[in-house]
Amino acid sequence: MIKRLFDIIISFLALVILLPVLIIISIWVLLGSKGGILYRQRRVGKNNHDFTLLKFRTMYPGADTRGLLTVGERDPRISGAGYSLRRTKLDELPQLINILAGDMSLVGPRPEVRKYVDLYTDEQLKVLDIRPGLTDNASLEYIDESEILAKSEDPEKAYIETILPAKLELNLQYIRERSMGKDIGIIFRTISGIFR
Repeated sequence: MIKRLFDIIISFLALVILLPVLIIISIWVLLGSKGGILYRQRRVGKNNHDFTLLKFRTMYPGADTRGLLTVGERDPRISGAGYSLRRTKLDELPQLINILAGDMSLVGPRPEVRKYVDLYTDEQLKVLDIRPGLTDNASLEYIDESEILAKSEDPEKAYIETILPAKLELNLQYIRERSMGKDIGIIFRTISGIFR
C-alpha cells in the first residue's frame, strides 16, 4: 500500500514538473519523422495480464514489424530524435502515465513482450507476481544491452539464452529483497545514470 501511494505521488509530481519537457520532446518527435508522438506496445504485467505500455516514439512507423529487439546504437529503424531519447532513457517518461493508471510501478521488473514471457520457466514467472517497473537493477546492469546484441551473430538467440535469463535472475533477487529503501536507491541510480 505504501509503495502504491509512493508511486502515485511521485509519478503525478513528475508529470507536473516535467510537463514543459514532455511538450518539447513531443514537438521534437513530431518534427523528426512521420508518425504519432507515442508508441504503444502490448507488454505483460502483474499476474500475467497484458497492458499497453507507452513510450515516446523513437522509431520510424512500422519499424517493430522488422524485429522486437533494438540492435546497436545506430539501428537504422531509429529516428534522429530517437537516438538521443533512447540514450538518455527520456523515451520512457510516458510510462509515468502507466504508473498512475496502476499498470506499473516506479521500480520493478521491466515488462516484457508476450513472445519472450512465453519462454519463462515456472520460477521465472514469479517476476509477474508484482507490478512491472519503470526501472530496475536489470536495466541498470544491462544499460548497454543493444550494444551487446550488436556484437552477436544471432542477437535474438543471445537475448533469449544469455541476457534474458540474467535479467530475470536479477529481478527474482529484487523480489526476494525488495524494500522502499532499495527502491529509492534504484531510482537515484537511474536518475544519476541519465546525467552521466
